[in-house]
Amino acid sequence: MVSRQIWIVDFGSQYTQLITRKTRELGHSSEIMTVKQAKERFKNGLKPGALVLSGGPDSVSEDKENYHEFFNQENLAVLGICYGMQIMAREFGGKVEKGLLGEYGHTKIHATNGFNIPGVKGDLEVWMSHFDTVTEAPKGFKRAMESHNKVLAAMVHESQPIMGLQFHPEVDHSEGGKEILSYFYEKLAGLEKDWDESEMLKEATALVQSIGDGNVLCAFSGGVDSLVAATLAHKVLGNKLHCFFVDNGLLRPQDHGHIKTLQEHTDLNITVLDSKEVFYKKLHGVDDPEKKRKAIGVTFIEVFEEQVHAYEKDRGIHFTHLLQGTLYPDVIESISPHEKDGKSVTIKSHHNVGGLPERMKLKLLEPLRFLFKDEVRRLGEELGLKYEWVHRHPFPGPGIGVRILGEVTPERVLKVQSSDQILFEELHRQNFYEATWQAFTVLLPVKTVGVKGDARAYEEVICVRMVNSGDGMTATWTDAPRELLSTVSSRICNEVKGVTRVVYDITSKPPGTIEWE
Repeated sequence: MVSRQIWIVDFGSQYTQLITRKTRELGHSSEIMTVKQAKERFKNGLKPGALVLSGGPDSVSEDKENYHEFFNQENLAVLGICYGMQIMAREFGGKVEKGLLGEYGHTKIHATNGFNIPGVKGDLEVWMSHFDTVTEAPKGFKRAMESHNKVLAAMVHESQPIMGLQFHPEVDHSEGGKEILSYFYEKLAGLEKDWDESEMLKEATALVQSIGDGNVLCAFSGGVDSLVAATLAHKVLGNKLHCFFVDNGLLRPQDHGHIKTLQEHTDLNITVLDSKEVFYKKLHGVDDPEKKRKAIGVTFIEVFEEQVHAYEKDRGIHFTHLLQGTLYPDVIESISPHEKDGKSVTIKSHHNVGGLPERMKLKLLEPLRFLFKDEVRRLGEELGLKYEWVHRHPFPGPGIGVRILGEVTPERVLKVQSSDQILFEELHRQNFYEATWQAFTVLLPVKTVGVKGDARAYEEVICVRMVNSGDGMTATWTDAPRELLSTVSSRICNEVKGVTRVVYDITSKPPGTIEWE
């Protein structure tokens, strides 16, 4: 991996990824690493342009590890956020007290002792999330910001480029967060910007070039990640890249149209595999959500492997790599608790096409593995892909299979396909598609009484779900226009056979998930 300008040491905060994203938005390359990894790099003589210590769930009073390496590097700029500031205070001889009650949520703070950050004036409403508190700044530090009740919110070393923040500047809830991070990187650390679309393209291209001239296989979904990864790889590999799109019968009309458009208007070699009947057979009688996901995943691997082996035999070629659109959050979330030194927990084990590389003895090619979703979209535009292609709404791997509560049958799939298409059409017709991050319909295993054509109807329910999010980690339900919801509801009840009622989901994440299953 290319060494980044800024090292972000992860102490287990739920916001660590946001530090990296905000840092890159400011034009500085950065990477997340464990405490162990950072210490090993310092031991090997490596040094970043700046070091950021994240927040974390532990108490400094119970953390017996020393972090001298982080503070004894000559002229190294260090920023401690929340837990990182508390470690900083302890290491320099300040006083950190264990709180009886945590402080979570918005707090108003202001600058003190003449501390000034360009673009930041007056009171700031910032996001706090901590138990312990620095009650006495270490010798050599001055109080830079505090709350109205005199609680220390920020401290700055008087002669070294070292700064501590008790709040979280990386979250959108914190006013002036970007300006404060920019002040640290550019004023205290003196860093020049080194991260933009051209740098992303340069690094991702180098990853593809590093594999040589082998034939590469891509399990192509047509989504943003696989499209950008395939387009990038094709520029390097040309006809040595082969894309396979598996039609599992759980797709939407817009997906079929999108694949056809890509076949006609890009240079990608896309082969469509019609496997609907195989998937329906495997899903017959299965209604448990996890069993459905597993059945879809296992069937995908079986179908894909069979078709690819036949393709290799007919064409006389041999594949060496599997191209995947794995993103940086997937890489971070896949690190085991042991690798994270116990500071964090595994969120999920991730592979876009789990099981395929091992079964087919392929090496993984993941040119987007150090990028976030918003960066991938920007990279797609840099590659010349159309705006509407790289700004499509996310679509889950299991497709409509997880938007049908209960057993998956062709008839039930058709209800979701038809209702989803109506929602898709109205979002575009009423210019609301880009105002929501993701929008879809779900078939509920509920029947309600209705009236159709002066006759009693006893039919199923469609739920409309629309959310806004930056990365899918959290989401808020979309406050959609009344006219849009009214039209969608009316059309679904009138045009989708077997549906007599439409409801709108107003649950945010958390407590709900974005998908229903």
